[in-house]
Formats: sequence, C-alpha cells, structure tokens
Amino acid sequence: MEKENNKQNVTVINGRHFSDLEGFYDEVSRLLMKDEDWKVGTLDGFDDILYGFQGQITWKDAQKSKEDLGFGLTKEFYENKIRQGKPFNVVLIGQKLDELLAGKGPTLFEILVEIIQSHQKISLILD
Repeated sequence: MEKENNKQNVTVINGRHFSDLEGFYDEVSRLLMKDEDWKVGTLDGFDDILYGFQGQITWKDAQKSKEDLGFGLTKEFYENKIRQGKPFNVVLIGQKLDELLAGKGPTLFEILVEIIQSHQKISLILD
C-alpha cells in the first residue's frame, strides 16, 4: 500500500500585495496558476480555479483587505457593471447595489471569503 502524504498544501494570500480587486486577481493568479497562461479576472473565474485546489489558504493582512475591498470599492464595482450594461444583468446588479447601500449586501471581501469557504477541500485562515 502506498503511504499517504499528510503534508498539507498551504497557500498564503498577502493583503499587503494588493489594494483592489484586479490586484487580488493578480495575486491569486500568481499563487494558484503558476503553470497557466491565463489569469483570473472575474469572481466566477476565481471560484473556478479553486475547484483544482485543496489545502489551506491563509489570508495575511486580511483586515487591510477587508477595508480595501470594502463598501467603497464594492459600490464602485457594481456601478461600473451597471454603466457597462450588457452582458451584465443590470437589474440583478442594481438589486445587489441597493442591498449594499441598505447595509445588507456583502462587500467584495466578504464575497471572496464566501467563495473560498464554499470549497470543502479548502480551509481558510484570516490572519
């Protein structure tokens, strides 16, 4: 029988390396897609690459990221999608923006954390 390797895959996302969503995408592309010739550029794309990952993700300086990817940037994110129109579902995005403005909708940071936590083979540590 083959001996099981108990060494866990640990990846560290460093919140000091970025201050916006594009920077976050660059950071995770560098960390999780070393052998790929494309980069993550959407929330769905980020979710997709996590299906091939298992182990631990430690998000260093998570508090900085929580502030950077917080209310202001999330509001701007939704407003830009509404301004662009198609192919985005402007009605749905408008609802998400309304929820955010009412204090009920998640920020980009919270959305990213939720995406990571939705993957059962990944444990997330916010540091």
